[in-house]
Amino acid sequence: MIEKKCQRILEKYRKENGSVISVLQDMQEVFGYINEDAVNWFSDKLNIPASNFFGVSTFYSQFYLKPRGRNIVTACCGTACHVKGSEAIINRMRADMAIAEGEDTTPDGHFTLENVACVGACSIAPVVIVNKKVYGGVTPDKASAILKDYEKNYKGR
Repeated sequence: MIEKKCQRILEKYRKENGSVISVLQDMQEVFGYINEDAVNWFSDKLNIPASNFFGVSTFYSQFYLKPRGRNIVTACCGTACHVKGSEAIINRMRADMAIAEGEDTTPDGHFTLENVACVGACSIAPVVIVNKKVYGGVTPDKASAILKDYEKNYKGR
């Protein structure tokens, strides 16, 4: 299965000179993350060390080395959000989602929780974004309600 998907990407770069970044972008588009087996496959086929792929994918924040949830929850940790309680919001969401310490995705793959330095919406701090929908003035209770709404209404999407 992996080989068939990788072969399609490879054909594209045999015809045009693609870079490691382009291959990684296509790989992530196909698999949803940077798949280690796929990296090793491309490394072999393109005669590029796997370390080059992993070096680039760990340098740029746009690449993910683990599968992500169907719903991406982004919590702002910028100064305004922090001052207005983002840490308590994040702790509540992490507990509500039962995300283990050191992890960012729920065991069922429904949610991924990301913390970002600033989303640039300080006037409505604290801010949580779910699948690009922005929620301002979030409290721990409001965060729980938002997650419950996604659990109830968007499960399986």
